[in-house]
Amino acid sequence: MPPLLAHIAKRLLSLLVVLFFSVTITFVLVRTAPGDPFSGEKDQKAEVRAKKLAEYKLDGPLWWQYARYLGDLAKGDLRESTKYKGETVAHILGQSLPVSFQLGTAAFFVAVVGGVTLGVFAAMHRNGLGDYAAMFTALAAISIPGFVTGPVMIFIFALTLGWLPIGGWFEPSRMILPAVCLAAPYVATIARLTRNSLLEVLGQDFIRTATAKGLSRRTVVWKHALRVAILPVVSFLGPLAAHLLTGSLIVETVFGIPGAGQYFVKSIENRDGFLLVGVTIVYCTLVVAFNFLVEIAYTFLDRRIQLHG
Repeated sequence: MPPLLAHIAKRLLSLLVVLFFSVTITFVLVRTAPGDPFSGEKDQKAEVRAKKLAEYKLDGPLWWQYARYLGDLAKGDLRESTKYKGETVAHILGQSLPVSFQLGTAAFFVAVVGGVTLGVFAAMHRNGLGDYAAMFTALAAISIPGFVTGPVMIFIFALTLGWLPIGGWFEPSRMILPAVCLAAPYVATIARLTRNSLLEVLGQDFIRTATAKGLSRRTVVWKHALRVAILPVVSFLGPLAAHLLTGSLIVETVFGIPGAGQYFVKSIENRDGFLLVGVTIVYCTLVVAFNFLVEIAYTFLDRRIQLHG
C-alpha cells in the first residue's frame, strides 16, 4: 500500500478510536452527574418524569442506556435534544454549524495572514522599534478578552465612525468585526511563533549561504527562511482551525451571530447529553482531520519529512 494511503487508513482508525472514547466519556459523565435533563422542571410528578426518560431512552441501567445510544449512533442517529423539544441534534447542528464555519474560516485567514505578517515584520526589525511595537500589539491582543474587544470594536468602528454594521449575518460587511475579534488573540500567538522561529532559522548555515550569493534580505526571508520557520505555526493551525470552525460563545453572543458556539456551553448547562455528544463528535473529527492536513503540509514545506504508514 502506498505510504499516503496507509497513513490515511491509520488516521481513519485513530479517528474511530478517538470518537469512541470521547463519546463514551462524555455520555458517562453526563449520565452519572446528579440529576437528569428533566430534574429541574417544576411541578413534575415522578411518573411523568419517568415517562420522559423512557421516551428518550434514558431509563434502565447506565450500560443499557449507553448500548442503545451506540446502536443509534452507528446508524447515524444523533437523537433528539432533551432541551429543544422536537429538534434533533442533527438539525440543530445542521442549522448552526454552517454559520460558525463561515465565521471560523474568515477568522482563520485573518489570524494566519495577520499573524505571519506581523511576526515576519518583528523578526526583520529585531530589537528595534518595529519589533517592540509588533510584540506589544501581540501581547495586548492576547491579554484582552473577547467580551472586551468586541464591544470596543463596535463602539469605534460601528457607532462612532459608522464604517461597519453590527449584528446579523449573511452579509460580507457584517463578518468583518466578528472575524477580527475572534482572530485577534490568535494573530498574536501566530506572530510570536513566527518571530521566534524565524529568528532561529535566520542564524542557520543555508541562510548565510543564500545571503552570500547576493540575494536581498526580503528574498532570503520570504522565499527561503520562512519556508522552514513556518513549521511550528503549521503545527498550531490544526487545533486552531478546529477551534475556530466550531464557533465561539462570546463572539457570537456579542455580535448576535446564530452559530454553534452557544450550544457548547448551553448543552452542559441544560444537561442536554445528546447535543453535547453531537458537538463533541464534530470537534474531535475536525481536530483529527486538520492534524492530518498539517502532516500533509509538512511534506510540502520540508522535503526531509516523509509520511509512513
